[in-house]
Amino acid sequence: MRLAFLSDIHSNHPALLNVIDDIETQCVDKTYCLGDLVGYGPHPNQVIDTIRHMGFPIVMGNYDEGIGFERGECGCAYVTDEGKIIGQKSIDWTTEHVTPDNKEFLRNLLSEIKFTVDGYRFLLIHGSPRRNNEYLYEDRPEGTLRRILEPLEIDVMICGHTHKQYHRHIAGIHIINEGSVGKPKDGDPRACYAIVDTDEAFSVEFRRVEYPIELVANQIIYTGLPRAFAEALRMGGK
Repeated sequence: MRLAFLSDIHSNHPALLNVIDDIETQCVDKTYCLGDLVGYGPHPNQVIDTIRHMGFPIVMGNYDEGIGFERGECGCAYVTDEGKIIGQKSIDWTTEHVTPDNKEFLRNLLSEIKFTVDGYRFLLIHGSPRRNNEYLYEDRPEGTLRRILEPLEIDVMICGHTHKQYHRHIAGIHIINEGSVGKPKDGDPRACYAIVDTDEAFSVEFRRVEYPIELVANQIIYTGLPRAFAEALRMGGK
C-alpha cells in the first residue's frame, strides 16, 4: 500500500490545500494526519474544516490539545523569553478564534493510531509514545530511542512535532518524521509530507510542495499575529 502522512499544519490553509492536491496525484491508498492542525497561522477554522471534510484519521497534537481544552498553553519548548511571549500570543489568538464546534472536534482526536499493513505494524503518534509534546529529533541518541521503542511491538513509528523530516532504522523499527505542512523548520519553506510504500521493498519519500508563502505571511501580519511567524515561514524556520 501507499500511505501518506502529514502533520503540523498550524493554521496554514493554502499549504494544506496544495499538499492535498499533491497527494491526489500520487496514487495513495490512505492518508493520515498526525496532529497540530492549529496555532501560529491565520486559518485555524479553515484548516479544521478541510481536515474534517477529508475524513483523514487524525492524532491529537499538543497544540490541538491546548486549544481544544482551552488550557492557555501548548506544552511547547520555547528556549527564549521572546519565544515564550510570542508563543503565548499565538495561544491566546487561536483560542479566541477557533469556534466552539471545532474545539470540541479537537478534544475528541485520538491519542494514537495503530494498524497493520502488509505485515508492518504501524504506530502513529504526534510527539512520542510517552507524551504528545516530546520532541524526537533525528539526532536523539540511539540508546534513548531503543528504550522508547522496545516495549511497543511495532515495525514502524511515525511522528511529527519537530517540523523536521527524517527516516531512521533502529532495532528493526523504522522511525519516520514526516516534517511539517504549514511551518517547516529545516530551512526549506515548502510544505512537507511523507509517503510510505509497503508493496514490495519498504520505502519512504518526502515530498516538498510549493504554496503561496507570501500570501500567508501577509495574512499573519494582517490578523495581528506576531510578525516573527511570517518571517519564519519565509525562511523555512531558520
